[in-house]
Amino acid sequence: MRASRVSAAYGAKVAIAESHLFGGTCVNVGCIPKKLFSYAAHWREEFEVARAYGWSTTEPQFEWPTLLANKDKEIARLNAVYERLLTASGVEIIRGRATVVDPHTVEINGRRHSAKHILIATGSWPVIPPIEGREYAITSNEAFHLERLPERALVVGGGYIALEFASIFHGLGVKTTLSYRGKRLLRGFDADLGERIAEEMTHKGLKIHFGGEPSSIIKHPHTLEVCYTDGPHQTTDLVLFATGRKPSTANLGLERVGVKLAADGAVIVDQYSKSSVDSIHAIGDVTNRINLTPVATAEAMWLARTLFRGEPTPVDHDNVPTAVFAHPNLATVGLSEQMARERYGAVDIYKTYFRPLKLTLTEKKERVFMKLVVERASQRVVGAHMIGPDAGEIIQGVAIAVKLGATKAQFDATIGIHPTVAEEFVTLREKAT
Repeated sequence: MRASRVSAAYGAKVAIAESHLFGGTCVNVGCIPKKLFSYAAHWREEFEVARAYGWSTTEPQFEWPTLLANKDKEIARLNAVYERLLTASGVEIIRGRATVVDPHTVEINGRRHSAKHILIATGSWPVIPPIEGREYAITSNEAFHLERLPERALVVGGGYIALEFASIFHGLGVKTTLSYRGKRLLRGFDADLGERIAEEMTHKGLKIHFGGEPSSIIKHPHTLEVCYTDGPHQTTDLVLFATGRKPSTANLGLERVGVKLAADGAVIVDQYSKSSVDSIHAIGDVTNRINLTPVATAEAMWLARTLFRGEPTPVDHDNVPTAVFAHPNLATVGLSEQMARERYGAVDIYKTYFRPLKLTLTEKKERVFMKLVVERASQRVVGAHMIGPDAGEIIQGVAIAVKLGATKAQFDATIGIHPTVAEEFVTLREKAT
């Protein structure tokens, strides 16, 4: 979408081939519907908190079909908006699946089209491990279209998609278990985040099974029986695997024209998103670099500049902020403590762990966690991490400072907004290590 529109704005003649819905994973079975579901799942706790502030209501009732219908309506609206934007930009829309015939030719619906440049932006697709009974499990794709909510659900995985769907199901009243074969959630994130988020999710009543993963799924008349690699069995109504995604490059004809692919099928590209074939580029999840929508759209703009504006612009994947819309939210920008130590050696760490003011009138145990990682030599803040309400909203602002290379002294010199959770980022004074 972004590459087509920006390239057209720079004067390029552009056509886009799409066999399904515009907007890709994010709009249809990713960020947008996931965030809508996350909002829905937060309301149960908000009703509970409201009572401590003097609000009395009848027992709230949740209707899954209403949420589903309203979500579908919004996604349909966005699909139409995207199609209008393409048309208004002068992009030719070709309905159908494209395959690459040669370095300058693609075939769609039996008709061949030639182009100076070909861009592969086909995204990725969730995969389910090859275990016995895998056909009884679903992925995040199907979770957005369930006819009814299950009473019990098992979510498999330790990454952000697994945490988000476990939180959504749990928040909507489903008895939910999160199963992860490792010992700490969110591999690749700061270690404190993985440990703390497990504690907070457990405090909310979600069950986490560490150290094992399903080895088989047995279907009974009304239930599913899950057998774990570490021994126990579990009875549930739904199993959702969020254990990885595979770049969507199969049967596109890429290998035939000499495009080199990684073992997982990802298109191998250089810093300008160019493949091993000069005329063929790739961006987004299909390259398996940083698989986030804003990164893909940024890669699109950098590529358009490189190809059609005469401004060779390499990708910039440093200090990309990201959020995990679990309950509670989690967000991060920059380096983890471990990565910072490996890169810089000496670092200073600042942490805080506290109960937010909003919950002080309630019996809830949820706590906020915040952490700054500072390179000792330059005193630059090279990492900022948070677990707590609206963490994504807060870290987005902090990310600007980290991207600009702000120092700890500059954080300290910034006046906080009181009383907010966010002010803690500019009042951290005691080193943790």
